[in-house]
Amino acid sequence: MFTTRPDLTGTFGMVATTHWIASTVGMKLLEQGGTAADAAAAAGFTLNVVEPHLNGPLGDMPLLLRPAGADQPTVICGQGPAPAAATIERYRSEGLNRIPGSGLLAACVPGAFDAWMLLLRDHGRLPLRAVMEPAIHYAEHGHPALARMCSAIAGLADFFRAEWPTSAETWLPGGAVPEPGRLFRNPALAAFWSRLLDEAETATGREAQIETARRTFAEGFVAEAIDTYLRDARVMDAEGDRRPGVLTADDMAGWRAGYEATAFTTHHGWEVHKPGFWSQGPVQLQALNMLENDDLSGLDPLGPEFVHLTTEALKRAFADREAYYGDGDIPAATLLDKAYAATRRADIGDSASLDHRPGAIPGYEQLADAFLRRAATDYAAGPGTGAGEPTMAHLSERRGDTVHLDVIDRWGNIVSATPSGGWLQSNPVIPGLGVPLGTRAQMFWLDEGLPTSLAPGRRPRTTLSPSLARDENGRWLSYGTPGGDQQDQWQLMFFLRHVHHGMTMQQAIDAPLFYTDHLQASFYPRNVNPGHLKVEERFARETIEALRAKGHRLEISGPWDVGRLTAAARDADGMLHGAATARLMQAYAVGR
Repeated sequence: MFTTRPDLTGTFGMVATTHWIASTVGMKLLEQGGTAADAAAAAGFTLNVVEPHLNGPLGDMPLLLRPAGADQPTVICGQGPAPAAATIERYRSEGLNRIPGSGLLAACVPGAFDAWMLLLRDHGRLPLRAVMEPAIHYAEHGHPALARMCSAIAGLADFFRAEWPTSAETWLPGGAVPEPGRLFRNPALAAFWSRLLDEAETATGREAQIETARRTFAEGFVAEAIDTYLRDARVMDAEGDRRPGVLTADDMAGWRAGYEATAFTTHHGWEVHKPGFWSQGPVQLQALNMLENDDLSGLDPLGPEFVHLTTEALKRAFADREAYYGDGDIPAATLLDKAYAATRRADIGDSASLDHRPGAIPGYEQLADAFLRRAATDYAAGPGTGAGEPTMAHLSERRGDTVHLDVIDRWGNIVSATPSGGWLQSNPVIPGLGVPLGTRAQMFWLDEGLPTSLAPGRRPRTTLSPSLARDENGRWLSYGTPGGDQQDQWQLMFFLRHVHHGMTMQQAIDAPLFYTDHLQASFYPRNVNPGHLKVEERFARETIEALRAKGHRLEISGPWDVGRLTAAARDADGMLHGAATARLMQAYAVGR
């Protein structure tokens, strides 16, 4: 089968990210004797710089970690919670019935930085300066501006000048839109990180310096800069009004990243691990459970039956996501129970479902009913701008996106992380920091009694969803993709084609992809698109027509428009593998 790039193999290390510079930075850290933790953090900070329309230093991140020799991976939660003043009453007093997709009310506590620090403290070995210096270099001296970054800025240039002047100062150097391929600098971000490092290095010893960096971020000048700006700022948001925020320095001081157990299931000799039900990660697990007893290897992985079956399983998993997931009382055991999955599989027929079908879980009927009411509501977009929806940036240049990375070192440490939030479209740049806050709070609802109801200290039900899997022979697989509600859809296709159809990682990444928007969108304005199915035009005409005959409401994309998967693997004998998508011509895997 044709592949766009070779399947990389080696024994020393593998780094796969959504930008070639970040991948080579990660490999540099491995060459310097660093672990996968050092390389992942260095690559993550670099992605903040080179893909600022897709993620930022004040964003959020779930991370899966398998320490060398460990039987089970763990989650580092870098998803900050809602601020103390973020109550439904407070937001409704602003005349809102949903949280805007941009602006200060959509900001949660920034979580990604502390998650990186926790990872480095416990699993890295290089000095903090060695990890952060490459990203500081690119922020200070410049990196080739991506065309899509420039397009995102161009689409918002007038808005920045009129409404978000701090963003105009950062993203419109000299008052002009950056040119693709020319060096773009963010000296304020370089100064922010350099000052943080200088303060960290007032402590003696690597661990003490990392802990000082954590305090400096959460309780020092970073938190102070955010608090000072938000005290007086009234900024235009996606709903078309200038509103204040509620995030304070106290909110930042009161939160730290932490470890927690993964959610997982088994599938045909594999154990698949995801972040918990505060993410959408269990969607993939539920879909795998539904497909457990199907003869997937007997289906053409590019044929209509495979596309239909996986799409219908995903529709039901997403209905459960909207009804039951969140940071609250979750029927987790039922949702991951294989007997429950069998009842969900039995609901799948030969025709595309056009309605929403959450499963029946005793004691939680009110949550399913509430979702169905929401799904029947038309949420028209407001008159504002700057809304951030992390789907695929090239489909709408004013939207944000996400990044992903997979790293494995020679010792067997593995990191899969999906940093996001704080992209340049989300919020005005914080003076003195050079970057904006995120908008993850837009995933809350302003209705009482839900696991996703806005509440102080609660995490929004994020779309961010890295993956780790292990087979019965001891092979580990790390994979993920940007893409908002599409993340676990593309990951499911990748995994099934790799496991059931014998595709290499690169072949599974390159194979034509599809996704459905038959779900309640996680991002503003939160609409649904019943029966929708988008397929790349590389699918055979016969496949497309068969799907249409089954009732799917098809949308045909370009041949290489969907998905930005990356992956890395480690066999039981220590052989490493790496792969990355050619879509958008940015992602690369490097290794030896």
